[in-house]
Amino acid sequence: MNWERELIVSKEAAMEAGKAIMEVYHSENVHVEYKDDRSPLTEADRRANQIIVDRLSKEFPEYAILSEEGKDSGERLRNDYCFVVDPLDGTKEFLKRNGQFTVNIALAYKGKPVMGVIYVPVAGELYWASEKSGAFLTVNGETKQIHVSDRKKDIRVVMSNSHGCAEMDRLIEKNNLVNHVKVGSSLKGCMVAKGDAEIYYRFNPTMEWDTAAMQCIAEEAGAIFRQMDDADMSYNREDCVNRKGFYIINCPENKMGW
Repeated sequence: MNWERELIVSKEAAMEAGKAIMEVYHSENVHVEYKDDRSPLTEADRRANQIIVDRLSKEFPEYAILSEEGKDSGERLRNDYCFVVDPLDGTKEFLKRNGQFTVNIALAYKGKPVMGVIYVPVAGELYWASEKSGAFLTVNGETKQIHVSDRKKDIRVVMSNSHGCAEMDRLIEKNNLVNHVKVGSSLKGCMVAKGDAEIYYRFNPTMEWDTAAMQCIAEEAGAIFRQMDDADMSYNREDCVNRKGFYIINCPENKMGW
């Protein structure tokens, strides 16, 4: 299928949300609340969510929407089409003011991410992809296709800035990985997709909206995306938690043991 219209609308919504996020980002005081899971919530999250959900609902009323900041219901489970949205991925990075946060919008069709858009408001970078059409990066009005690297030696590891774990430490030590960097949000998957890193392993639980857009972009750039047990990741599930973890690698040879 051709997802051109969904891509156009999602890119516009992501950039509009990014503009609202940056208005809050540059304000003197950012009020922070904490959800039941102790994750932070700001006015930027709310404003971005409203912009994206309103736009997607208007343009695609027949599609379901699963958003981190929206109310969920079982209705979406009966729909083959579901937008999976994280209006502000990396709120902790937003609060640190390090620029490492993104807007994530994906479309899942029958559980598979067939379109993905990731916008980086601080850098003005727009990553996007759709099924069997390749992955792209648009910056300052210029668009180029992106691909994973072919590097198999001195591989570069990207890892979470705010969610370290003992399993990741063991993987690095066991495989003698010395070239690694910590980055926030879905930027990690984008780095693998555009060839700036070769592997990203995530042992901690994440949510559907953390990975859907990133998976589509990484896979269309040539990456391998799997859960830690090597099973495919599906979306628009009743349980939105990615409990098994996942990895993104540029080639089969760079699969790591831990």
